[in-house]
Amino acid sequence: MTIARLVVSVLTGLLLSVEGTTFAQAPLPSHGQVEPPSGGLAPGEPATTGGITWTVPSSWTRGQGRPMRVATYEVPASKGVEAGECAVFYFGRGQGGELDANVQRWAGQFKEKPTPKRGRRTVAGMPVTRVDVEGTYLNPGGGMMQSQGEKPGYRLLGAIVEGPEGNVFFKLTGPKATVDAAEPAFDGLLASLTHK
Repeated sequence: MTIARLVVSVLTGLLLSVEGTTFAQAPLPSHGQVEPPSGGLAPGEPATTGGITWTVPSSWTRGQGRPMRVATYEVPASKGVEAGECAVFYFGRGQGGELDANVQRWAGQFKEKPTPKRGRRTVAGMPVTRVDVEGTYLNPGGGMMQSQGEKPGYRLLGAIVEGPEGNVFFKLTGPKATVDAAEPAFDGLLASLTHK
């Protein structure tokens, strides 16, 4: 085992067990740094990562880079509440954890631990699992994914795309009114999926 793989293995172990909770998105890819998606810098442009391409909704803007994400999109705020964001994650072929573990982890990011609504469909020959969760969001962040403060009245729309080069994760979070308004754009993004 090379030193680099040993370091990745140790970091993965630390990130996977924080207070007994499995964070399936936490593992670092074993093949090194994942490149950010190409394109998608302007509204309506396609973006590509993990062997899939999608079209960025025209009302969303590209956000600042964040650790472990290949893209962050800022989602416009609804009247009287804050904006939302859609994060895109890709960890490499065979990385990122099992589908059900990711769905449960997303539900576990809410104080109430609600049962997520799930849907499944095929887009461009790729299975897509869509997740919908509401409640008091624990706002996980930082290196150990600790709560950054509770956010009541939040909603999460997530999608796990089983792409040709591994799973790609889309996670839209924000106040319920903001996410409600952004839901058609999120579903449009999923409908736009194609192979790279």
